[in-house]
Amino acid sequence: MKITAAVVEERHGAFLPQEVELDEPRSGEVLVRIVATGICHTDSITRHGDLPFPLPGVLGHEGAGVVEAIGPDVTEVRAGDHVVLGWPWCGACRNCLDGQPRYCLRLADLLVGGGRPDGSTALRRLDGTPLASHFFGQSSFATHAIVPQRGLVRVDPGLPLELLGPLACGLSTGAGAVLNVLRPNAGSALVVYGAGSVGLAAVMAARNTGATRIIAVDRHPSRLALARRFGATDTIDVTEHDPVAAVHEICDGPADYSLECTGVVDVCRQAADSVGMRGVCALIGGAPADARIQLDHLSTLWGKRVIGILGGEGRSVPLITTLIDLYRQGRFPFDELVTFHPFAEIETALAAAHAGDVLKPVLRMP
Repeated sequence: MKITAAVVEERHGAFLPQEVELDEPRSGEVLVRIVATGICHTDSITRHGDLPFPLPGVLGHEGAGVVEAIGPDVTEVRAGDHVVLGWPWCGACRNCLDGQPRYCLRLADLLVGGGRPDGSTALRRLDGTPLASHFFGQSSFATHAIVPQRGLVRVDPGLPLELLGPLACGLSTGAGAVLNVLRPNAGSALVVYGAGSVGLAAVMAARNTGATRIIAVDRHPSRLALARRFGATDTIDVTEHDPVAAVHEICDGPADYSLECTGVVDVCRQAADSVGMRGVCALIGGAPADARIQLDHLSTLWGKRVIGILGGEGRSVPLITTLIDLYRQGRFPFDELVTFHPFAEIETALAAAHAGDVLKPVLRMP
């Protein structure tokens, strides 16, 4: 079928909406009409070559839409269902079987291999030339996508579907790191480096835990103001203060947990230096290819843990449905982070996100 998709022709290239051909769903696959899709930092770094997705191809991995057709052997959804397009996973490796599909042993191929697990692609130009597809199992910078049923999360049709796509990656990355992994205990202190959409989602999630110090660190006063509104008890403007010294002053010593959401190498070190013995520093921001960080050996040796967290860990269904429940209860107001843009203005939306003018751009499909 003919659809419209934003094709990236080459590294550093623009997202160019154009008409392309999309396969019909095969066994275990679902055709989804995309209603809206979020723009994530990962889309940007991938087009610049920091993730090895083959080009030309179609990116986008925070899609939400309506099931239009199902392939053979699909039992989890049916036509008309409203769905969020979660991450793909094989379902058979030891990590998937352990309930950690974010660390599926086939994850690299499923996220950035450029096609189905068998190597075929679902997208072609009108002349039949193949285009890389299935970015994060979806390639949702398009009006329609072919996705594996295993990644889909059914949602209540009464919810605003155009709002829900960012729960697939960016927002669940921040919130899931707090709720699934760090799990701050009563009276603990958590410092969040970077008050973009991922960091603010972490702040919102932390407000639903026993943490009594929630510290947001950023260089934009407007974002720090939002962090305070969403639950931060303290904020640090890095243009005015050394963040590590400020954290130690606020906490009368090191914090218990830190969360690095920027992917900036120097900030990674600051996040690690903000926690002490038995403290946990979690790295969740996407850094450029070949980035390296250095740690102080002795202070790390004394019981400090530095861990990486992908996508908020756990499984998409319980994490996304929990965040939706918290949103409905007024305890996770992520809708205040979203700015909508028409699909045709994808480059404008990306530029606004890069400049810091918007927190979470979402593309509405025509």
